[in-house]
Amino acid sequence: MLNTFLQECLTLSLPAAKKAGEAILDVYQGDIDVSYKEDKSPLTIADERAHTIIMNHLSVQPLKQIPILSEEGKHTPYDTRKKWKHFWLVDPLDGTKEFIKRRGEFTVNIALIHENRPVLGVVFVPARGFLYFAAEGLGSYKLENAEIVGQLLSDKGVPRKGSAPLDGIVDLAKRLPLDQPSNRSVSKLMVVGSRSHATKGLADFVQTLKRKCGEVEFIPAGSALKFGLIAEGSAHIYPRLSPTMEWDTAAGQCVVEQCGGAVLRPNEKTPLDYNKKDLHNPDFICIGKHSRDLEHLFHT
Repeated sequence: MLNTFLQECLTLSLPAAKKAGEAILDVYQGDIDVSYKEDKSPLTIADERAHTIIMNHLSVQPLKQIPILSEEGKHTPYDTRKKWKHFWLVDPLDGTKEFIKRRGEFTVNIALIHENRPVLGVVFVPARGFLYFAAEGLGSYKLENAEIVGQLLSDKGVPRKGSAPLDGIVDLAKRLPLDQPSNRSVSKLMVVGSRSHATKGLADFVQTLKRKCGEVEFIPAGSALKFGLIAEGSAHIYPRLSPTMEWDTAAGQCVVEQCGGAVLRPNEKTPLDYNKKDLHNPDFICIGKHSRDLEHLFHT
């Protein structure tokens, strides 16, 4: 059962993601000016506007005391944040390269971390109008029409209609994984991987799968959308053998884990953890609920 605290957090983070996505789409439909950070990664006004919206939405009572760590914000020193029990972990626009190239495969990621684990996750796909959400005690869901969030909840998470808007959203969403064939004896192995960060390691991993499992189809995709495809059962494995940051993965990991999947370090087979001194993630393999028998293939 979803506890009251997580219910409050979810009713706040859903409209925050939706509103940030709307701001991103406003920029997406016009000219996109690009600048670059010190690490050479691209930055647009959409990243900055989404960051501001999410910060404002999450910094309201009664949850104002929860710290926020956002990719586009000032990063709190480890000596301070290592004491955090809960904190929001946010990527206001995940997949900026896909956004710039107008591929539609970009997301808004909001996660709540509790003692180094993601216990709540929202992944909104603005260009496609749907979102994934999950929380410990609730499970994972896909809401095909994100407009429902705005119809039932105000920007600050206040109910517009009825007294239980979150129940209404859950009722209108599809529980993950979706009801679809997932047996690999029926269909070929579906591997989803980064569109913009393909590496030799990824190519070698796919070739290894082909040798061990037979027919394999590779699906290129951007941003945290890949976690959603795993969670819903549209793909079986998402190997990530190139750098990511904690805000890239936390919300998607929660969506995958809360429907029975896993996001694991390849050799240790232990979940990614969060709020490390170094915010970079190690390599990982993401698998869905119906693909857990593939863990023996993980050694890299």
